[in-house]
Amino acid sequence: MNDAAKLMTFTTLVDILESNRGVDRAVTYVDGENSERRVAYGDVYTRALGILYHLQAMGAQRGDKMIIFLNSNEQFLDGFWAAVCGGITPVPLAVGISDEHRHKLLRVARKLGKPLLYTDSKNLERLEALAAQVGETVLFNDLKSRAFLVESITDISRPGKLYRPAPDDLAFIQFSSGSTSEPKGVMLTHGNLIANTQGATAVDKFNDQDVTLSWMPLTHDMGLIGFYLMQFANRVHIHLMPTELFVRRPLLWLQVAAKKRVTITCSPNFGYRHFLKVLGDRRLEGVDLSAIRLIYNGAEPISVGLCNEFMSALAYTGLKRQAMYPVYGLAEGSLAVTLPELGSDYRWIRVDRHKLAVGTKVELNPADGRDALELMCVGRVVPNTEVRIATVASAPLPEDQVGHILICGASVTRGYFGDPEATALAVGADGWVDTGDLGFMHEGSLYIAGRSKEIIFVNGQNYYPYDLENIAQRAPGLDLNKLVAAGVASQSSQGEELVVFVLHRGSMPEFLPTAAAVQRLINEHTGLEVAQVIPTKRIPKTTSGKVQRHLLEQAYIDGEFDKELAELKTLREAPGSAAQVSGTELETRLQSICEAALPGKRIDVNDNLFDIGASSLKLIEIHENVDREFPGLIDLTELFDHPTIAELAKHLEAKLKAARTEESSIGAV
Repeated sequence: MNDAAKLMTFTTLVDILESNRGVDRAVTYVDGENSERRVAYGDVYTRALGILYHLQAMGAQRGDKMIIFLNSNEQFLDGFWAAVCGGITPVPLAVGISDEHRHKLLRVARKLGKPLLYTDSKNLERLEALAAQVGETVLFNDLKSRAFLVESITDISRPGKLYRPAPDDLAFIQFSSGSTSEPKGVMLTHGNLIANTQGATAVDKFNDQDVTLSWMPLTHDMGLIGFYLMQFANRVHIHLMPTELFVRRPLLWLQVAAKKRVTITCSPNFGYRHFLKVLGDRRLEGVDLSAIRLIYNGAEPISVGLCNEFMSALAYTGLKRQAMYPVYGLAEGSLAVTLPELGSDYRWIRVDRHKLAVGTKVELNPADGRDALELMCVGRVVPNTEVRIATVASAPLPEDQVGHILICGASVTRGYFGDPEATALAVGADGWVDTGDLGFMHEGSLYIAGRSKEIIFVNGQNYYPYDLENIAQRAPGLDLNKLVAAGVASQSSQGEELVVFVLHRGSMPEFLPTAAAVQRLINEHTGLEVAQVIPTKRIPKTTSGKVQRHLLEQAYIDGEFDKELAELKTLREAPGSAAQVSGTELETRLQSICEAALPGKRIDVNDNLFDIGASSLKLIEIHENVDREFPGLIDLTELFDHPTIAELAKHLEAKLKAARTEESSIGAV
């Protein structure tokens, strides 16, 4: 029986773990360029039972819930498998870098009742300090009494008592990344995970010759399910890299992929952007990526332009265009919902961004380029899952009509742990689960329009924040991590006002040109009027990095930005502010442009751009952005003649004066 056929006979994760004991495969933990640790599949089983012995010795029983709160991927998976083998339900939670992650753990612990805690002494100490700050010492002490510290494990020679679960038993609980007071815990059974693994394997042909590499956190469904459990089930050579290592050294991701002849890897949108930003105009010398057959792109909205940029930038490495693999999935579906056809080029369509309301038929290839929004195809529905595009009342909609994306099938969750209200809102009486996303089917494939809760309703039309943010990020010095588009209910008219929040920690005069650029770009590309562009010192995000628009919207409604908006209004209305630009303001604008082209550098107005490493390509980029702001006034050669921001601003100011003088002379005639 081959591996694919054998997978069809498994009904639980324990079946897979036992079956793989004698397989000559390993999980390799990559900790650096020349630092890694290899754990054979057989050792995964041995270590799981050895740790289970200690958990059972401290009183852990079948049916208990166990929070796993660890930085180390290796320690995380040891604890995960130990729990699964004992009929204990693992609850993975991200350690993160902020108190919010620890606060979330306390809220989850209360929801779970009397959970165990699998962690280390450092994280336990930090949790205790946070609990004291927020008045949760009683809750913490109760949790601490059931804490198991990984440092206490010195001997795993004695195996614990293995429990053989049924397919309907809970395998683990995946809590949402939201930092609200009530995180939602998606319940996934062994049967759910096996069904999704079988469905994804049937489409993507995972096999024991594949080599995978992932830097996604194991607390994320793509990291744990897609790039560990599914691959372990298919006896793949697995490589795991810590997320923080990728963040610090993103180029190492593909350098390791080349070295290991990786065939499957992944990244969400922000990872591709981060990689390209650090890569700049360099080349990855000696890197051959021709072995990669799939590079998954999912977990957040997929940018067509970014995919094209990434694939073009790495074409010289042998990375095949067909390897870019845009997908759609979520924890409620045990991960994979739609996958493209193997070996096909990724593709997209252009739709009218003004015509994407629920029940509306999409209009392809609008005549006016300003109306065009590019949406990526994320493939066809995987086996063991069904998808319905529906009205608010859950009635099915035909192809090319936008609706709520509902899912059901053997892969799909039965609801949220300890939360009947959230379950009732998401899971219909007929078992269909509302994903919270909007989209449509076109020629049998799915296209995602946006999140139903994040739609901005302006001038009687629906708009999606990510689309508007993608346009506004072209302003000098901005990217998608620095701005948030939101709709705020308007008292003066029906619908909402479009408000854009921009991360800014400087002065209001410095912010003025940024605000103007954001307003102009959105208006030029969509015809929409931006009511306010607001500077904010912080963009609130969930523990997995998703923006919390509602918190910024509420802060705006509550008047928290009134002072900044009043100051901006005064600056705009100051005599002569619209008619001319001061030398200081020119320096500020040029400084923003230069720093956007040279990320990571804080450039003084008197710094020589050549001295700080500006290449010819970077000077071209700087010139293009200067020309966008001040069309036709500066030639590229003039950047060489005026290589500091101060000199260039002075030169530009003289040109602006000359232009105004010429306009006045023509007007007089």
